Amino acid sequence: MRQPPRKRIALIGSTGSIGRSALDVVRKHPGRFEVVALAASSRAGRLAEQAAEFKPRYAALADGAAGRNADLSGSGAKLLLGAEAVAEIAALAEVDIVLVAAVGIAGLAPALAAVRAGKRLALATKEVLVAAGPLLLAEARKSGAEILPVDSEHSAIFQCLQSAGARGSESVERLILTASGGPFRTATREKLARVTPAEALAHPTWTMGSKITIDSATLMNKGLEVIEARWLFDIPPARIDVVIHPQSVVHSLVEFTDGACVAQLGTPDMRVPIAYALTYPERWPLDVPRLDLAKLRELTFAAPDHEAFPCLGLAFEALKRGGTAPAVLNAANEVAVTRFLDGTIGFLDIPRIAEAVLNMHTIVGQPAIADVIDADTWAREQARSISKAHQAPGNRS
Repeated sequence: MRQPPRKRIALIGSTGSIGRSALDVVRKHPGRFEVVALAASSRAGRLAEQAAEFKPRYAALADGAAGRNADLSGSGAKLLLGAEAVAEIAALAEVDIVLVAAVGIAGLAPALAAVRAGKRLALATKEVLVAAGPLLLAEARKSGAEILPVDSEHSAIFQCLQSAGARGSESVERLILTASGGPFRTATREKLARVTPAEALAHPTWTMGSKITIDSATLMNKGLEVIEARWLFDIPPARIDVVIHPQSVVHSLVEFTDGACVAQLGTPDMRVPIAYALTYPERWPLDVPRLDLAKLRELTFAAPDHEAFPCLGLAFEALKRGGTAPAVLNAANEVAVTRFLDGTIGFLDIPRIAEAVLNMHTIVGQPAIADVIDADTWAREQARSISKAHQAPGNRS
C-alpha cells in the first residue's frame, strides 16, 4: 500500500511548552511528518537540540543577538536570524502547515505570512486573533488558508461543530468556554493581594508556559479566549459564555438552537488539540492518558466571580469597544504579567494596569495592521509607566 505524503510543517515557537508538545506528537508518527523549519525567540541551545533531532532545512531565532553563538552544526539546518526571518519561514513554499506558538504579539507576523501564503495555520497564539482577528480572517478568505485552533477550548468547540454536522453559525445558540479557575478560584481578595509568582504558577490541572499560566490565574486567559472565539466561529459576544470547571475534563461545549448541547471531553493534555490541528480531518493514534469516567468522582461547574477576577469582564468590554481596544488590553496585560513575574507589582495590579491603559486609549475603529502595531506599542509604553506607580508594597492591596 502506498504511503500517503508526509505533512510538512513549520513550527514557530518550537522551544516553548506548546512547541515541545507538538514535537512530541511528531515523534509519535515517524515518517508521517516532515519538520521543514523550526523557529524560536532566543533559546539557542534548545533550538540546536531540536534541530539535531528533527533535521529541519531551516532554523530561525527572532533574537539575532542570541543566535550569534548558536551551533547548529550536524543538523544540516540553515540558520536564519531576526523576526523577519521567522515570518519568511512561515511562508516557505515547501511547508504545508504552520503551527504558530510564539508568545504574545510576536506570533502576528508569522501568522499573517502563513495565511497570505495559503497555508493551514494551526494557531496556538491566541493574542494574534485578539489583536487582529478581523484582519487575519480577511487575509485567509483572500488566500483560501485554513485557520485551525490549537487552544484546547477552541479545538473542543471546533470538534463539537464538526461532530454535530453544523454548517455555519446560524444553528449555534451559545458557545460555552470552560475555565479551570486557576489556583485561586476560591480565594478571597485579601488572599489575592498576597499572591506570589510561585503560587500563581502552580496551576492545578494544566502544564503551560509562565505567561499563559498567570493569565489563567487572573482569568485574563479566558477573556482572551472569548475574543478569539468571537472571530474564529463568527459568534457575537452575547452568545459566548464562560463557566468555571475545575476538573478540566469538559474542554468546552456548544449549545445549538434546537436545545441540544454537545461537549468535548478528555484528559488535560495539549498534545490532543495540537495533533487534531495537524492531522485534521483525520485522527491519528496518540499515546496520552485515557479518560476513565468510572473513576471521576464529580464534574462541577460554576459561574465566574467577576468581582474577584475583573480581567474576564475587561475582555468583554474591549470586545464591545472594538477596533484597537483588544490589542491594547492584550499588550497592557502582557507588560503587567511580566512585571508581576519579576516581583515589581502585585497580583491585583495586573487588572488595574490593564483597565487603566484600556480606558486611556483612543480607539481606531477599523484598524490596519500598522494601527494594531502602533496600538500595541503605545499600550506597552503606558503599562510600563503605570506599573512604576504600583511598585511599592503598599500599592499591592
